[in-house]
Amino acid sequence: MRAARPAFRDELGGLIRTGAADDHGVLAVGMMRSYGDSCLNGDGSVIEMSGLDHLISFDRQTGVIKAEAGVTLDEILRVAIPAGYFLPVTPGTKFVTLGGALANDVHGKNHHHAGTFGRWVRQFTLARTDGSERVVGRDDTSGLFAATIGGLGLTGVITRVTLELMPIASSRIDLQTVPFGKLSEFFSLAAESEPSHDYTVAWIDCLAQGSKLGRGIFTRARHSLDGELRVSDKKGPSIPVEAPGFLLNRLSLAAFNEAYYRIAGRPRATSSCYDPFFYPLDAIGGWNRLYGRLGFYQYQSVVPAAVAEVATTAMLQTIAAAGQGSFLAVLKTFGDVPSPGLLSFPMQGTTLALDFANRGRSTLSLLDKLDAIVREAGGRLYPAKDGRLPPAMFRAGYRALDQFTPHMDPGLSSTFWRRMQL
Repeated sequence: MRAARPAFRDELGGLIRTGAADDHGVLAVGMMRSYGDSCLNGDGSVIEMSGLDHLISFDRQTGVIKAEAGVTLDEILRVAIPAGYFLPVTPGTKFVTLGGALANDVHGKNHHHAGTFGRWVRQFTLARTDGSERVVGRDDTSGLFAATIGGLGLTGVITRVTLELMPIASSRIDLQTVPFGKLSEFFSLAAESEPSHDYTVAWIDCLAQGSKLGRGIFTRARHSLDGELRVSDKKGPSIPVEAPGFLLNRLSLAAFNEAYYRIAGRPRATSSCYDPFFYPLDAIGGWNRLYGRLGFYQYQSVVPAAVAEVATTAMLQTIAAAGQGSFLAVLKTFGDVPSPGLLSFPMQGTTLALDFANRGRSTLSLLDKLDAIVREAGGRLYPAKDGRLPPAMFRAGYRALDQFTPHMDPGLSSTFWRRMQL
C-alpha cells in the first residue's frame, strides 16, 4: 500500500491520478479512527488528508464554518466554543476529520433531535479521479450529495466542507444519571427524556443474566444555560503496553460490571465539562491496548423501533450466554429524523455498540449469532465499526445500494468495499 500526505490542495490532483492508476485504486483517509477496514486500501494507495487542515472561513453571526476536509472536530471545537457554538452532531471521539465525519455520516447521542452529521452539511467540494471537481450542495438533484453523505469516501475525494454549527450559552453540560433494572425501563426512560433533553445514552451490563438481564445506567443531558465558554485541554493517562490476553475474561468483566453498576449507577444530577460526557475514551491514550495483542471487534447494530426490545433482549441473552461481554456497551435510541445519505447507518430504532476481545473462532461464532438476530429484525451493522460484516448482510441492510453504485468513482476503492463485492 502506498501512502501520501499532501499539505496543500494543489498537490491533490497528481496524487489522485497516480493512485487511481493502481490495481486497487486510491482512497482518501483521515485520522483512521474507524475500527474496521473501511479506511484501509490494501495493495492500493491512500491519501492521508490530515495535512489539509486549513480553516477557510467562520461566520460568527450565523455559525457557518468552511474548512478543508482534513480539519479535525477537535480543531473545529477550539474555534467554535469561544464564539458560542458547538458541533451539531458529534461521535464518541473528536479526533476525526470533517471529511471522515461526512463520509461516514456519523451520529451522536442527540440523534432524536439533530439526526446525523450530514444533515448539517451545507455543501462540500469533491475531486474525482477523472480530474473534475464538483461543488455539491443540498440543492443537488443528481444524487451525488446523497451518495457522498455516508458514502465511505467512494464517490470522490472530499476536499472542503461547509458546516452549520449549533449555538450554545456554555461549554458545560447538565446531566442526570438514572439506574434501570431491566430493558423495558430503558425504553421508558428514553421516551420520557428525549422531549426535554438534547442527549440520551445508556451503559448496559451485557453480562447480566436472569432477573438482572438488561440492567444499566441511563444518562440524559443538555447544554448548560450559563457558565464559561471554555475549550477543554484535559489529558488523561496512557496505556503504555498491551495488556495480557487473559486479563479480560468473563470473571473480570462481570466483576467490573457489577462494581460499575453499583458505584456509577447512583441517581445524581451534576454539571460537567463537555469532554468527559462526549469523549470519555479520548482522555485515555492507547486504550485499545487493554484488549491485548489480538485486539478486538466492535459490533454496532441498529434494529427498527417496532422490534427493538425483543431483538435487543435476544442479543443480550446471546452475549451473556457466550460469556464474552464487554465493559464498553452502549445502548441508545435513534429518532425519526431521516438521514440524508443513501448508505447512512441510523434508522428509527435502537442501536447497541459493544467491544469484544478477539478470541478467534469463538468470538466470530458469537458475532454470527448476533448477525442472525439483527438480520431477522430488519436491522443492519455500521460499516465504520466493522471488520467482518458478511456481504449478504450488507446488501440486505442497505437497500439503496443500487442507487448508490452509479455515483461511485471508478478510481476509488477500499478493502471494505472489495470485501463486500465477494
